[in-house]
Amino acid sequence: MMNHILLYFLGASILLTLAPGPDNLFIITQGLTRGKRAALITASGMCSGISIHTLGAALGISALFHSSALAFQIVKYVGAAYLFYLAIQTIRHAVKHNNAGKTHQAEPLPVNALASFRRGFIMNILNPKVALFFLAFLPQFTRPELGGMAWQMLALGMVFMLQSFAIFLSIAYFSGSIGEKLLRQPRFAKAFRWIAASIYGGLGLRLALATR
Repeated sequence: MMNHILLYFLGASILLTLAPGPDNLFIITQGLTRGKRAALITASGMCSGISIHTLGAALGISALFHSSALAFQIVKYVGAAYLFYLAIQTIRHAVKHNNAGKTHQAEPLPVNALASFRRGFIMNILNPKVALFFLAFLPQFTRPELGGMAWQMLALGMVFMLQSFAIFLSIAYFSGSIGEKLLRQPRFAKAFRWIAASIYGGLGLRLALATR
């Protein structure tokens, strides 16, 4: 029975992770604007954030976002503000690059390993809708006869994180590979910076308008 539950859970998790959404879009944006290395590190940070949501769901902490509108709004607005901050930083870099009048081969946006990891981690944990998703999704695959619900949710959360890790890294690798090729052409590099800023702003607005 446990094997069947894990198979169903894994199948559902893979489909949900592959579905177009803000996480995949964020990773693709990192790959196209910063290259393969930044995208892979950012994806790792996002996957690490899943462990926080899993722990919150297992311990009942995430239920706070369901019961308290204030807690939900505080976290979502902080998350939206962070995405707007990324949009502004990207615009500033694009303007600075244009003002420099560079016409030679473009470089990807600067890559800092810690900053890239932090970017993905914060992007994930400051989305209360993800917390509510885990709170609703994980219990569906728990069974009383298999032991404590909290331990089952932790185990399922780790499975979800591992499959997300594999999928996110694949997306990061391919988007980063494409990005590094296209960024050799200045016109693509300039366009990608403005597109990235628009995506960050759009994701921030989407999160700010999110409801429980």
